[in-house]
Amino acid sequence: MAVRDASGGNGRGRPSSAFTGHAADDELAVKLSDLARTLQDEDTAQETLDAIVGAAVDTVPGAQHAGLTVVIRRREVETPAATGDVVRQVDRAQYETGEGPCLDAAYKHRTVRLSDMTQEKRWPEFTRRALDLGVKSMLSFQLYVHKDNLGALNLYSREKNAFDDASEHVGLLFAAHAAVAMSGARQQEQLRHAMAVRDLIGQAKGVLMERHKLTANQAFSLLVRASQQTNTKLVDVAEYLVDTGELRTRGDR
Repeated sequence: MAVRDASGGNGRGRPSSAFTGHAADDELAVKLSDLARTLQDEDTAQETLDAIVGAAVDTVPGAQHAGLTVVIRRREVETPAATGDVVRQVDRAQYETGEGPCLDAAYKHRTVRLSDMTQEKRWPEFTRRALDLGVKSMLSFQLYVHKDNLGALNLYSREKNAFDDASEHVGLLFAAHAAVAMSGARQQEQLRHAMAVRDLIGQAKGVLMERHKLTANQAFSLLVRASQQTNTKLVDVAEYLVDTGELRTRGDR
């Protein structure tokens, strides 16, 4: 999946309106390089997402919790990775009210700093619910835009004014690495899935070739015809044949 990461234009990858200075850390480049290597070593996309939120808390000053927001087709919103249940509860408050910093970060291509929930006026319903959950400040970064799919990294604290300019500086660099890691993990998972589907169809073809003395092309054509006649995905037809030894003739099992 090709994505535009957190270093892109339109305000994406740039500080929020609250940013007033410039932070520098001589050790940050080394730490982020180590992070990139660690994320590449994860075996699955979900393990990569879990590693990202864990590393965000360890890396960005002020962060006590972290979560990832994913928007699918600009409508379906979910939290695929979080460091604690409070993250999912706060995110649910945003999704249900339709307002909040992570939604602004994801949809509006920007960094959003919410310094003090008790004083915040932009999202009144959300901030009321977040305060009830004990969260008093947040920092959100857009991670990627891919067609109608969006992603954001969200940081949370139970303290007021937990995030400063240094938090934004480090967080923006972290978000760029996280976006690349997410893209790579999903590409690898898609490749593994494609290989598994190919192997399954190959097994189904082998069953038909052995049973009916067909060529590989003839066996594949028979699978395709069964898929069309039953209005069933080809991979599901193949799986049913491999599991049961029977060629599917109806749309439901």
